[in-house]
Amino acid sequence: MKTYLTLVLLGFLSISIPTLAQKNDDKLTKKLTEAIAEFKGEVGIYVKKINSDKEVAIHADEIFPTASIVKVPILVGLFDKINNGELKYKQKFIYRKDRIYGGSGLMQFFKDSVETDLATMASLMISYSDNITSIWCQELAEGTKINNIMDKLGLKNTKVNSRTPGREAAWKEYGWGNTTPREMASLLIMIREGQVISPSISDKMYRVLGNVFYNERSLSQVPAHIKTASKSGSLDDVRSEVVLVNAPSGDYVFSIFTKNNLDRSWEQTNEAENLTRRISNLLWNYFEPKHPFPFQSLLN
Repeated sequence: MKTYLTLVLLGFLSISIPTLAQKNDDKLTKKLTEAIAEFKGEVGIYVKKINSDKEVAIHADEIFPTASIVKVPILVGLFDKINNGELKYKQKFIYRKDRIYGGSGLMQFFKDSVETDLATMASLMISYSDNITSIWCQELAEGTKINNIMDKLGLKNTKVNSRTPGREAAWKEYGWGNTTPREMASLLIMIREGQVISPSISDKMYRVLGNVFYNERSLSQVPAHIKTASKSGSLDDVRSEVVLVNAPSGDYVFSIFTKNNLDRSWEQTNEAENLTRRISNLLWNYFEPKHPFPFQSLLN
């Protein structure tokens, strides 16, 4: 009872993932080690069949740049403020063109002075990885407060760096944010299990994370009728993804993070993007041998 009360005072149902002793899945580790052997860059992988004691951890505790995957912690920070009454999910905002920021997303094409709301901004941030709404949402959630939440959740290496006081050195090294494959996978597990902020808030965040437009990487290798929650991130020498799959035989989660990649191209044939597709297909068929799914080639 004492532990439960302490967690409630912190404002969360849980600050850490279940402590069930984990065992390495040697067979899967061998397959994944072989899959990444020739990759020209650095790779970190974490895989877990949820509600089991088996995992795979290959450089899973090494720190990697988040790129746009930082938008998951931003989403958590945003919903924490909604839960505290500091923001409202349908709160109205006015878009101004001085917010235009390059890169991915749709809001850069909005007309000046158009009305939007926080629900739309959060959805664009995740679904289309919209940079304008992401920066806006971080501004509202506040980088320092997001990082404090990550600490409370036990994710000590998951941080927002950009536009966050005291994180200047980390920003120079990692960019917008940093994390580890294990921590980012753990965050998705906690959201899936209703352990972040509250069950109802976790449920809403999980729904947002399930509506991702960019599905050419790992998601392309999971049958279309299967629910997933995910976020990808890309920089010139970075391609990373975290995915939770609601598979017939039980949910599983995986993080594939890369950095210092030799192939810096932005074509679908990028080596790291091909790697994530191959690994995603491998994992589906490993965990779902009774529901085989052939490797899906991309449309031109």
